[in-house]
Amino acid sequence: MKSFRWEALILASGLIILGLLLKTGLDNFSGRERIVNVKGLSEMEVPADKVTWPLVFKELGNNLSDLYEKINANNKAVVAFLKSNGLTDGDISVNAPEIIDMQAERYNTTPPQYRYNVTSVITVNSSQVDLVRKLIGNQGELLRQGIAVTGGEYRYNTVYYFTGLNDIKPRMIEEATRNARAAAEKFAKDSDSRLGKIKNASQGQFTITDRDENTPYIKNVRVVTTVNYFLKD
Repeated sequence: MKSFRWEALILASGLIILGLLLKTGLDNFSGRERIVNVKGLSEMEVPADKVTWPLVFKELGNNLSDLYEKINANNKAVVAFLKSNGLTDGDISVNAPEIIDMQAERYNTTPPQYRYNVTSVITVNSSQVDLVRKLIGNQGELLRQGIAVTGGEYRYNTVYYFTGLNDIKPRMIEEATRNARAAAEKFAKDSDSRLGKIKNASQGQFTITDRDENTPYIKNVRVVTTVNYFLKD
């Protein structure tokens, strides 16, 4: 009889404990965290602060010595043009010429008129973006000297850069976070809730792109911040 009473007591205690655990679990489920996930965007247009401008010109001929003299003279003329318009030696680099022997081309079925095709590239790397843009528009002056600067080759595109990202990061992050909070507050108001503290947040990567294909010297900087807020009744 005593053994039966102890077993009944243990069983009853177990049921009581199980009931308490179930109640606690249901309470926790009904009062689980309510969270709103929002994103905040910040965008800014900035002028490029650095430019790489390759000046490419070609010469055709059959005598390498003559071609070398002509390329060398053209290089000096181009450098003089650049320096006379405000660029410095540190902005200008002269690359070694590229030489193609047209007779050595395996796919030529007829003898070429000229054996050698020589390409010379002078590269401008400068922070004087406005000056370089002006010179790009005035490179017709070189044509008057018999130097035809070519373009269109994918290897020799003019490229503009923005290097001052660290200077604008703090205020862009602040703006993105502020916009995320505004979106969260609107959501909370529409759902008859109150906005609580931030649970967690993550900052997206900054992207720098051309504003459009016609103005590559103006950059669009963009960042998206993701924030999770608690909601309160």
